[in-house]
Amino acid sequence: MVITCSDTRTQETDTSGQLIRTLLEARGHTVVGYHLVKDDPAQIQWWIARGVINDAVQAIIINGGTGISRRDSTFEAVDEMLEKRLAGFGEIFRLLTYQDIGSPAIMSRATAGVIKGRILFSTPGSENAVRLAMEKLILPELGHLVKELNK
Repeated sequence: MVITCSDTRTQETDTSGQLIRTLLEARGHTVVGYHLVKDDPAQIQWWIARGVINDAVQAIIINGGTGISRRDSTFEAVDEMLEKRLAGFGEIFRLLTYQDIGSPAIMSRATAGVIKGRILFSTPGSENAVRLAMEKLILPELGHLVKELNK
């Protein structure tokens, strides 16, 4: 399941959400849901809760709302729902981002973890950040993570 958190994007202009879906499908994954929601904690949590009760959803990938502006609330919405955190995802994502763009990487609050037996990734909303997270971290490990959660 893919969730884009944005106050300004539409389904037509959501290139990051489209990129996530394209990359997942190119690797043989099925996207069973795509949702574009306002950067509002209640809406974000509602869609996550809907995803984790759907047996077809094994992973949720969220993009957007991970910065530090007043409206960026995705991190808080996600973090309070996680049962287990994968701190290494955010740490390595910020390192790779730093290598690419330098010190602005410290503003990213990318995170990942487990909720109700599903893996959840939350990335920044920029297309470059999404591509980096997907190609370097998420896609190489997604199958392994799902397998571990189903043991």
